[in-house]
Amino acid sequence: MKTSQASSRKVQGHTVGLTVMTIIILVIGFWMSRQSSLLQMSTSNELPYVIPALDGFLSNAWFLPDDDMLGFVEIPAGSFIMGSNPVIDRSAYENERWSNLSRQGSVDLPVFYISRFETTVAQFFAFAEDTELTGYSIGTNVLGNYPITGVTWPEALAYGRWLERRLRESPTTPPAIRQLLNNSGRVTLPSEAEWEKAARGTDGRVFTWGSQPQTGFSNFNADSISPVGSFSCPGCAHGLSDMAGNVWELTRSPLQDYPYDPADDAADLTKDALYVMRGGSYADAMNNVRTAVRGAVDPGVRTGTIGFRVVISEL
Repeated sequence: MKTSQASSRKVQGHTVGLTVMTIIILVIGFWMSRQSSLLQMSTSNELPYVIPALDGFLSNAWFLPDDDMLGFVEIPAGSFIMGSNPVIDRSAYENERWSNLSRQGSVDLPVFYISRFETTVAQFFAFAEDTELTGYSIGTNVLGNYPITGVTWPEALAYGRWLERRLRESPTTPPAIRQLLNNSGRVTLPSEAEWEKAARGTDGRVFTWGSQPQTGFSNFNADSISPVGSFSCPGCAHGLSDMAGNVWELTRSPLQDYPYDPADDAADLTKDALYVMRGGSYADAMNNVRTAVRGAVDPGVRTGTIGFRVVISEL
């Protein structure tokens, strides 16, 4: 009788688990279907209009920022603390834990350069027009200074390869960027370690502006996306914009358990990998815009809450 009762409880528990899983899948399926419907309304294989000149961006340099480094910011070589300690960060998720023995770990990275802003609609349109890219979506935003959304992970990587080629070919590319590219630099998506170091600096801050919850420095708990750089954040690490909120940002790292190992980014890529995204979006609550938060997405997904920025890294 006891064996029969135990088996019954196990079957009941299994049934409840399957029911809960089914509900979760249906909810996610409904959300993705709704996002797809919104995106299809604005899908286009042609540029809807000629991108006008944008303040602070160069129309003759693929709409990159108008500064000496075309918007790329140096992140110095050295180590930083990666992951979350729940004693310091009460909102920490389990997948931010470094190992069974340690909450956080130290990661040493060579120098790299990261975009000050998320990749914009104008920048991506320049790539799409030049390469005759078709099938992509632009979400609900068509203004040039908004972050591009509705593009897949392979399309984001393709943008980086295209921009690298253009920078190598152009006689007006800043000397410092040309030197980076000549020293085996590649324009690509950041690894999740590069992204986190850029977002939090070397002082282990919980948010990109510091370790205390604040509003006014980034776009979250909101109803819509903002143009890049809309929120002033003087104290944000490395002077970067929108590393918290606005849109989730793709990385080149497949989702794997910590501790982080850069060699893992190139391992087992034949499997059906999910890729890490960072930073949260305008629609997320404060706990999801922390510097250590790790989301993940299928590489073929298009949604209006995911975009990207690029780095120049020595690969």
